Amino acid sequence: MTKLLDGILDRPRTIITLLLFLLVAGGFVYVTIPKEANPDIDVPIFIVGINQAGVSPEDSQRLLVKPMETALRGLDGLKEISAIASEGRGTIVLEFEADFDKDEALADVRAKVDQAVPELPDDADEPIITETNFSLVPTIIVALSGDVPERTLFRHA
Repeated sequence: MTKLLDGILDRPRTIITLLLFLLVAGGFVYVTIPKEANPDIDVPIFIVGINQAGVSPEDSQRLLVKPMETALRGLDGLKEISAIASEGRGTIVLEFEADFDKDEALADVRAKVDQAVPELPDDADEPIITETNFSLVPTIIVALSGDVPERTLFRHA
């Protein structure tokens, strides 16, 4: 290790030239690399929601979530499936592998949901499939509050 350091210290011009070359090359790459202000990031998550008025969480689990979850388990590329049963609603969250094809996965999810619809109760609403899209989520949220009139807060915003 000391021989390497001695060799470096014996050649200061070479090291400074190499450092300047690396700085210029790095600056050139930084300037020429394509950058996007608001990149569209595909997140491999879909949410299937089923509403049924007046159903308890236990019945939601049994009547809404279980049949849909059973139908969706066989999807290709499915990494994880989780379900939430609440009063009047059942929600299934599908997480796919990172290298998924969004259009193909969405078509597969729709097909499986359509297959499971006959197993749902007649008074249940049509399942809603939602894609996770970070382009629609605000990047920053600012909240103003204080002991002043609302008009003053609005003017400062």
